[in-house]
Amino acid sequence: MKQGEDKVTPILEVKGLKKYYPIHRGLFSKSNEYVRAVDGLNFHVNPGETLGIVGESGCGKSTMGQMITQLLDPTEGEIWFDGLNLTELSKEEIRRTRRDLQIVFQDPFASLNPRMRVLDIVAEPLIVHGLAKGKQLRNTVIELLETVGMGEHHLDRHPHEFSGGQRQRIGIARALALKPRLIVCDEPVSALDVSIQAQILNLLKKLQGQFQLTYIFIAHGLPSVKHISDRIAVMYLGKIVELASRDELFTHPRHPYTEALLSAVPVPDPTKRKKRILLTGDLPNPANAPSGCAFHPRCPYAQDLCREKEPVLDGTEHSVACHFPL
Repeated sequence: MKQGEDKVTPILEVKGLKKYYPIHRGLFSKSNEYVRAVDGLNFHVNPGETLGIVGESGCGKSTMGQMITQLLDPTEGEIWFDGLNLTELSKEEIRRTRRDLQIVFQDPFASLNPRMRVLDIVAEPLIVHGLAKGKQLRNTVIELLETVGMGEHHLDRHPHEFSGGQRQRIGIARALALKPRLIVCDEPVSALDVSIQAQILNLLKKLQGQFQLTYIFIAHGLPSVKHISDRIAVMYLGKIVELASRDELFTHPRHPYTEALLSAVPVPDPTKRKKRILLTGDLPNPANAPSGCAFHPRCPYAQDLCREKEPVLDGTEHSVACHFPL
């Protein structure tokens, strides 16, 4: 935590957020079983910071991001954005709130309408919210494209005519169109080549400083999260198991799962080797989570208490949900 950070009013607070999907055994059967995609998240994001969210595929990262942007309705919990509980707003109120709350999707091709020109894609949010029209609309779109490293000559092209990195720049330009305060970046570089990933990450950092943006940056790759984040939350099976500043998490991981993730990060020096911690088994079924700590079947340090009692985040500056933290 940065000096004085505890005095800052968060722009976003998530309290007890859950998303359960019912399991139906037959067409007319009533479900008593659920897939617990997100199972009780509590965190906050301060203005101007980047909160990284990292974890294995299937841990609930993207589901969480879609609930924050109101693309999915939560099963339970509260999402407070700038003093408003988004879960209690009407559709019209949510529509107005979306001007301040945008998302950049993982797949830069699937998130763009293949039949629309770049001009129409970037202009659409401006038209929907009645912010520009005519020549002003076109000039605004050109300005947005130039902000993300593209230009006027791209206006009449379609998404299939661009590379993955260029398509993601278009997606970022669209997200910037309404001058949002918070952007959820849902694995925005995972579908791109490594060299292009660095370009997009640097662009996001530049835009953050230029427009005073706040990010929630979702990823499963630790290097990209380390590059852009101020604080990092590690998710496992729908829950946050560790939350700390970037430097503290990378130098002193306290949860065994975080330790294993960090051990898998490649070292750039070929003369140095790290001891790789190999986790046995696969990510548990979120419809039938293990008793106690969900990580205990794969944890090399598990004890009887881990199988019997579920740990919770301790609420400290470097929070960890573990009975026997490292």
